[in-house]
Formats: sequence, structure tokens, C-alpha cells
Amino acid sequence: MNKFLGIVLILILAGAAYLVFWPVPIEPVAWDAPEAPGLEGPYAVNDRLAGVEWLAKGVASGPEDVAVDDQGRIYGAYADGKIRRLQPDGSGAAVFADTGGRPLGMDWAPDGSLVVADAVRGLLAVRPDGTVRTLATAAAGVPFGFVDDVAVAEDGTVYFSDASHKFGMHHVMADIIEHGGNGRLLKYEPMADEVTVLLQGLQFANGVAVGPGERYVLVNETGAYRVTRYWLTGDAAGGSDTFAANLPGFPDNISYDGEDTFWLAIYAPRNPSLDYMSDKPFLRKVAYRLPEQLQPGTKKHAIVLGLSTGGDVLYNLQDASADAYAPITAVEEVGDILYFGSLTAPAMARMPVPDGTR
Repeated sequence: MNKFLGIVLILILAGAAYLVFWPVPIEPVAWDAPEAPGLEGPYAVNDRLAGVEWLAKGVASGPEDVAVDDQGRIYGAYADGKIRRLQPDGSGAAVFADTGGRPLGMDWAPDGSLVVADAVRGLLAVRPDGTVRTLATAAAGVPFGFVDDVAVAEDGTVYFSDASHKFGMHHVMADIIEHGGNGRLLKYEPMADEVTVLLQGLQFANGVAVGPGERYVLVNETGAYRVTRYWLTGDAAGGSDTFAANLPGFPDNISYDGEDTFWLAIYAPRNPSLDYMSDKPFLRKVAYRLPEQLQPGTKKHAIVLGLSTGGDVLYNLQDASADAYAPITAVEEVGDILYFGSLTAPAMARMPVPDGTR
């Protein structure tokens, strides 16, 4: 019996030593997470996403972003590296291109090319015939670690995000837990074939959208629950401020409808334990040493917000049911339809743009 207790004690001490001393690749930075607003008020739980139409279900998984061409055909960026195209009615799924990496955000360029943020291969362009060419793989001498989303201006200038130059796509939680400001907002100018760093020190730089009149660009900071604005013109050009702060969840992609609404995909509601540990770097190291299943995670809950050009909530669309289309990582408004993408779901989805607000 004493021998058994001794073995148990040794195992407990070994486990404690592992949680305290085992080397990890993160160096957590202390910060004060704002008190979460909760899913109430303008963010109150509802079922307005419960009736979405699933598109090409079961064809492949993880259409993280969605794009629609001028013929109404629907494109999805899938986890297997392929960009698939559906007919306007959602039928006829076929491979349009294969990036050989992990395509995420997509947007159309003036020349008809589909510009793609590929987490593995960098910034790409897919010609109308499906051939792929690389536009850029580094900026300011620093290789891209995780190219995430892209938005193309009318003159062809490409704005895009490098979510984390330190951690790749398989280590998202490492970047979130570290909170080390490893993200960047970048600009690619096709004529000069040149990449410029617009902002750095971002907390997991994610979705990108060009605002009205191309006066500014928005970039989501998933790890800080906010949307940051970078000014392109006017007295504030070259500077940045906060467009939307203290969101109720992790902001993913964002898009602009061309008139008065930014559509914001919320990957999942915030995690209370992650917020609690924000100012406790040592505790976050301990949490990272836990098995992945025990680390702070997210729950399945579909959330899409429509924000005004002033950052106010116009639409709050949700579905917390077990069979919800979630997580939603992208929202695109085309005509009177909202199209949705998901990092892990086995389909794209769509629904009519809701009438009214909230």
C-alpha cells in the first residue's frame, strides 16, 4: 500500500512539475481583457440564423470564405486546398483551382482574378482559367506566417492580413493565449509588385474590409475582440483607431456591402476562463501545457453582426442550436442574399438579407 501511495505521489509531483516547468513556445503578455458584454441587449441570443440553406453539403469540409462572381456562381475556399465553384442554384460543385495550401479569404480583382489569402502559401491570385500564381510571401524581410483575409480596392490595390508571423495555422490558440501582437495589416500594389506593412503588433489580425469611399480599411483583431480602422485618406491618413471594441466573441472575417453595413462573422462567444487569465501570464503558460481538450476553447454558436459605418449594431443574427451552421467565419452580401462560410462545416450556406434591424 505504501509503495502504491509513493507511486501516486511521484506521478502527482511529475504532473505538477510538467505544468510549471515544461518548455512551451509561447511567452504570454499580460493585458486586461475588457469585461465581456455578454449575449444580451444588442447581442441577445436569437434564432435568426436557424433557417439558412446549406449549399453543397458533404462535398468537402471547411469553406472558410465565400465569393460570388458576376454570373452568380458561388466559390468556396476549402480545407483540402481546393477552391470549388457552384452554380447559382447551389448545384454542380466542381474544383475551380487548387492552391496546394489552405485558402482562406478571397476577393475579386479588377482584372477578373480571384485574389486569395492562403495560410500556407501566402498571397495568391487565381486566373479565370483556374491557374494559380504567387503574389507575395513576405513583407519587410519577415515571411508571412498565416495569411488570413484579403480585400481588393477598385484600383487593384490589395489589403490583407498576416494573422501571426510567429505561429502558423495549426497553432491559433498559441497566438491567442500568448497575446504577443504577432499580426500585421499589409498592402500589395500590383503595378509595383510591392508589399507594405501598414500596421503591426495586432492581436491575431483576421478579417479585412475596405470602407466607404476607400477612405479606410478595417482589420479584425480576433485576440482583442475588436475591429481596428486604418485611415487611407484625410488628416488621419497613416494612423489608426478603434472602429468597434469589446465585442461579445472572437471576430473572424468582415465584409462591406458597398452601402451602409459591414457584415462581421463572430467565430464563437468569448471564453470566460481566457478573459480571467488575461493578466496572468504564468497561468496562461500552465493552461497551454494542458492537453488540447482541456485548454480554453470555444463552443458551437453561430453569430453574425451587421455594423453600421459608425460601428453600431444594425443586425444581430444567431443560432445556438445543436445543428446550427457554425462556426461562421465569413459573410458576404450579394444582391439580397447573405452567403456564409465556415472553417469546419461541411457546406457553405445562405439566406435572404433580413428586413429591418436587430
